[in-house]
Amino acid sequence: MLNPNVENLDTPAIPLALSWANLYQGKYGPLIDLSQAVPNYPPHQDLLSGLAFAASDPSNCGYGEIEGEDVLRDAYCQYVNRLYKSDVQRANVHITAGCNQAFFATLLAVAPQGSHVLMTNPCYFNHRATAEVLGLGIRYVDGDTTNGFLPSAAAFESALDDSVSVVALVSPNNPTGAVYPNGLLKQMYDLCLKKEVMLIIDETYREFALREDGLSPHDLFAGSAWQSHFIQLYSFSKTYCIPGHRVGAIVAGKTVITNVAKVMDNLQICAPRPAQLALGKQMDKLDSWVQSNNEEIAKRTEAFKEVIAQTEGWSIRSIGAYFAYVEHPHRDLDSVSLVKLLASEYGVLPLPGGFFGNQQDSYLRVAFANVGVEMINLLGDRLQLLKRDQR
Repeated sequence: MLNPNVENLDTPAIPLALSWANLYQGKYGPLIDLSQAVPNYPPHQDLLSGLAFAASDPSNCGYGEIEGEDVLRDAYCQYVNRLYKSDVQRANVHITAGCNQAFFATLLAVAPQGSHVLMTNPCYFNHRATAEVLGLGIRYVDGDTTNGFLPSAAAFESALDDSVSVVALVSPNNPTGAVYPNGLLKQMYDLCLKKEVMLIIDETYREFALREDGLSPHDLFAGSAWQSHFIQLYSFSKTYCIPGHRVGAIVAGKTVITNVAKVMDNLQICAPRPAQLALGKQMDKLDSWVQSNNEEIAKRTEAFKEVIAQTEGWSIRSIGAYFAYVEHPHRDLDSVSLVKLLASEYGVLPLPGGFFGNQQDSYLRVAFANVGVEMINLLGDRLQLLKRDQR
């Protein structure tokens, strides 16, 4: 006897896509892996040294605090307060084993059985799967295809009825890369306050959105009302190149954190300790390194724009931090069939738009930040080969 909420889930997206890439025989050169967001540069050497030291210390082999190591909670508080001009305290921070776990634990803590989660279409597939496995209903608001797939506040307001307990957003967005403007987020936040709904924003890719104006990504931490209606999620994985070490964070009101701790005590007890300890000691020293990485990714962004602009029939419909959402010209193929073909025959692995929602088969998600400019420049030729062979 299986839990139908789990049995009915889609096959995990990344392993499925990688299985298509495994069929590629190398005919046109190395695989261009644009699927899962994984930085192709290593962690900073000081962070690696800190990880080795923390992992080899016997005193770190026992259980840690459920809410996380104080050194990382404090370091992250300082970072958040500097970035958002806020007054987040240690008691507002819970460290998790990655951001997917943060979302899972948060929904368990705040979404009542029988309620609905309101998401965008397209949406991040792991958020959808989490709601499904927990037996929560899901409603969608379509992104505006003429505005970088950003949703409108009016559409959200129309969808917010008494059955909705949570609005879940991702900014910068996965899959589209779009960065939600502060004004739009403030409208969403005000709606959630009005409707007594919790707003959750996953900001995993925040550091990849270059902010030359020096402004905060948003001002939702202003005042005290945020503690009852706003939850911020984050992942250290991409920024610090440690996805295998699984470190994420929840920033929320103290009552929410208390209830998340109850969930975590039955889920994992504590996130992996060595990575927490190493990050907590190194975060404030790595700002310039993070910035230099972001400048490199900005170069990849421009290279990708140039390649797509020169490739007939392809167009970027949204692009931002780490991802681009690209419209393809092969309308005789659904997005899954197209990616299977691209991966197995041409050594190009994006993700199908169909993985991310309804009526998304015209699009592919491209994690262009995974690869260097040299590899991005190879992409156009392979897309042209596909077009030639499809004639």
